[in-house]
Amino acid sequence: MKIMVTGASGMLGQDLCPILENIGAFVIPTQTDNLDIKDKNAVNNFIKQTRPDIIIHCAAYTNVDKAESKKDAAFEVNFNGTDNIASAAAENNALLIYISTDYVFDGTKNTPYLPNDKTNPQNIYGASKLAGEESVRKHCQKYYITRTSWLYGHHGKNFVETMISYADRPELKVVDDQIGCPTWTVELCRGIIKLISSQKPYGIYHICGSGSTSWYGFAKEIFNQMNLKVNLKPCKTNDFPRDAKRPQYSVMDNNSICPNWQDSLREYIKLRG
Repeated sequence: MKIMVTGASGMLGQDLCPILENIGAFVIPTQTDNLDIKDKNAVNNFIKQTRPDIIIHCAAYTNVDKAESKKDAAFEVNFNGTDNIASAAAENNALLIYISTDYVFDGTKNTPYLPNDKTNPQNIYGASKLAGEESVRKHCQKYYITRTSWLYGHHGKNFVETMISYADRPELKVVDDQIGCPTWTVELCRGIIKLISSQKPYGIYHICGSGSTSWYGFAKEIFNQMNLKVNLKPCKTNDFPRDAKRPQYSVMDNNSICPNWQDSLREYIKLRG
């Protein structure tokens, strides 16, 4: 089984590629230095030559706040780039797995979002990722759209490491009125493999940590598991204005595909070294 991974040098890709190799896949890693997903001809030629059975599309413009002032750049990667990947995948009969986000929702619901719930992104990043979803559905018959949230991993800047680096501050304020599902990159990888191996019906799936918490609750659990004494205080979103609006409630129903988020965090911390 040949699996092409876009964004292989990113936080998710660096965990995904070796995990796929461990299950016996032949991995074709791509990043900007060997494939520009914004170049339609380059994408077509690369996929035609390598003939992957599966394409896992991790590459994305992920700077949520910067996207507000760089809309064209965000859409060029998340929409145009995805459109190129999706059309080439369909032409070459490859299964496409597209990594999307909880930010396609507006956060006005008070129960976990289901895969078929109405989307209504509140920021440019979410809108660009939703446009990518639409491209996948337009071009492909064989696809899994996998929405994830609050992602952290050992190979990139993330909330867990940021909180640990702030632990010695005299006072640390963290937002307590945004609720979501912290997700470890490794659990997202495992969830993707479950989709592939179980041959679930094509469509949209939520792959995120089970359970939910606020950013404040997430930080509190990090410090508890690390046995760190921190002067942690809850605050409101309005206390720390950001360029991009975040959904207040972006909890997703994952149909128990991933473990409880606290258990995943515990495993992540054990492996920090």
